[in-house]
Amino acid sequence: MGSVLAGFGFSLALIVAIGAQNAFVLRQGLRREHVGAVVAVCAAADAALMGAGIAGLGAVLTDAPAVVTAARWGGAVFLCGYALLAACRVLRPTALTPTDRPPATLRATLLTCLAFTFLNPHVYLDTVVLLGTVAHHDPNRWAFGAGAATASLLWFTGLGVGARRLAPLLARPTAWRFVDAAIAAVMVVVAVSLVTG
Repeated sequence: MGSVLAGFGFSLALIVAIGAQNAFVLRQGLRREHVGAVVAVCAAADAALMGAGIAGLGAVLTDAPAVVTAARWGGAVFLCGYALLAACRVLRPTALTPTDRPPATLRATLLTCLAFTFLNPHVYLDTVVLLGTVAHHDPNRWAFGAGAATASLLWFTGLGVGARRLAPLLARPTAWRFVDAAIAAVMVVVAVSLVTG
């Protein structure tokens, strides 16, 4: 049980900071668009990547610096593109009125979610490399991983479902302007940290 709790706490420490993936889940939760599917993809992807790290993939990646460099630059370009879209929404904000227009298709939403998950090098660094390395120092590494995956599932569920409570506050375009400005800023900060870190 100690290993499960250690993994749970370590995982929360890694994923609670608002990053690109969290900002996307929050936005989907606020818009009430395919929240369950987005949460499921994020949690399943985290569990799979954590498992790969615990199984030893993290050590392989740290020995391939060219792959890590390419992933950093590719992720930075993707995040800057999404930041640009959010910045455009700041210039033309809309209210949170889900009935005014149809939601994005499930396919488009899941493709965007997968991009935020697998094109973001921070995800690999946190789950595969860092968490995988720490898990190897725990006497029950798979129990550690189970705790970490549980924390991920609970976090994304809370973020996606809990965001609905903010919907009444975001019924005005001005409020969305602040949300999208914050999302754009987060994307740029993460992109810069990728290429400089």
